Amino acid sequence: MAIIIKSDREIALMRQAGRIVALTLEALTRAIRPGITTAELDVIAEREIRSRKGIPSFKGYRGFPASICVSVNDEVVHGIPGSRVLKEGDIVSLDVGAIFEGFQGDAALTVPVGKVSPKARALLEATDGALNAGIAAARPKARLGDVSAAIQQYVESRGFSVVREYVGHGIGREMHEEPQVPNFGEPGRGPLLRKGMTLALEPMVNVGDWRTRINRNQWTVHTLDGSLSAHFEHTIAIAEGKAEILTKP
Repeated sequence: MAIIIKSDREIALMRQAGRIVALTLEALTRAIRPGITTAELDVIAEREIRSRKGIPSFKGYRGFPASICVSVNDEVVHGIPGSRVLKEGDIVSLDVGAIFEGFQGDAALTVPVGKVSPKARALLEATDGALNAGIAAARPKARLGDVSAAIQQYVESRGFSVVREYVGHGIGREMHEEPQVPNFGEPGRGPLLRKGMTLALEPMVNVGDWRTRINRNQWTVHTLDGSLSAHFEHTIAIAEGKAEILTKP
């Protein structure tokens, strides 16, 4: 497993890529309302990324046709923006990636459209909390399994399930680098975390069963049982004492 340790300069460039991602997510969150289409969100995102001298990471990546992933309700990840109109009560996962001077930033969040059900609200809070629990566990000399276990424990203690078929990842010059970062696992297992490692932590959490299926478009991932799903993500760097969140404004 070739885990890449980043220099201070490389992390600084990733910090800028991450800021572009964070500001784009802020713009998208402000735009979310009943009646907007997912294609309109994609247009906003590409404009925001390019206005800050970034390049959308996802556009053309392995053939993906859009600048962002927009996944609604039972869609877990990799939703393709299009003519779908958002309506009151939906939950919408927004996944954004940007490249700045050859380095990547990647983050996601799930937002409500107007007023949502108490169960949907609890799901969003649990998934966001699980991401924060994983970040808190990511520190030098911890094991990768400590991060995975922290995420899983947080989610399952709140009565939800962690998707197992899609995981977080290392990130840097490439969108996906080693190591993979599962959202489930045992503490004390896996690679030792070291200063300069950069990771994308991204819990995907379902109201129902953790299993998924892929849409006929060969991209969009749905929950197998049709239950709601949420997705939160940050790119982090392992620093002295704790992790630094790189995808923040």
